[in-house]
Amino acid sequence: MFHLETPDTVSSPAPSAILLDTRVVAVLRAKHAKDYSPVIEALRVGGVLSIELTLSTPGVFEELPLLLDRFGDAVEIGVGTVTTPAEAETALDLGAAYIVTPITEPDVITACTRRGVPVFPGGLTPTELHTGWKLGATAVKLFPASTVGPGYISQLRGPFPEIQVVPSGGLTIEDVPAWIRAGALAVSLGGPLLGDAFKGGSLPELTTRARRVRNLVDGARESR
Repeated sequence: MFHLETPDTVSSPAPSAILLDTRVVAVLRAKHAKDYSPVIEALRVGGVLSIELTLSTPGVFEELPLLLDRFGDAVEIGVGTVTTPAEAETALDLGAAYIVTPITEPDVITACTRRGVPVFPGGLTPTELHTGWKLGATAVKLFPASTVGPGYISQLRGPFPEIQVVPSGGLTIEDVPAWIRAGALAVSLGGPLLGDAFKGGSLPELTTRARRVRNLVDGARESR
């Protein structure tokens, strides 16, 4: 694993090869984590291979080892909505590929950087985002990103030229190209991508949406 070296920061765990290739994180929330497997498979077929299982869904820790066994190296599965170091350590012990948190919690970031696992701490203000970056974040999760828009990345990079950003919260599929062109490391999508998949909706249609997102990402990267 290579490391990103940034001025005035500790060494940051690098983004995975999967994330660097696909640039999309699918954020999964359901009534129970037992519902995740067919949805992950539909996303995999559509080319969205970085999957965030949110702790706001019951059963994530119980199902995570089973999902890792089923999908192996075909996808990377991380754990999100992590707010305490204990949650981070449990997720890492169970094999989470990365950790996402909606807040800037130094102890959560340290738990991940100490073990060399990518971590994406959340924040909105320059102070929050720089704090997470300085502590060793792989990239900072700009949340809720829809409140500021893609131009916020260039504004952040005035004082923090090396900062890596993953926008999350309120993004639509149509918003994806603008964020990628603005320099986002990746985009994080929940409801607009998942749609009604957890409510009996069509899984082939989910795969179609996943393919569309990937095509938009790839097109935006080529035009950057």
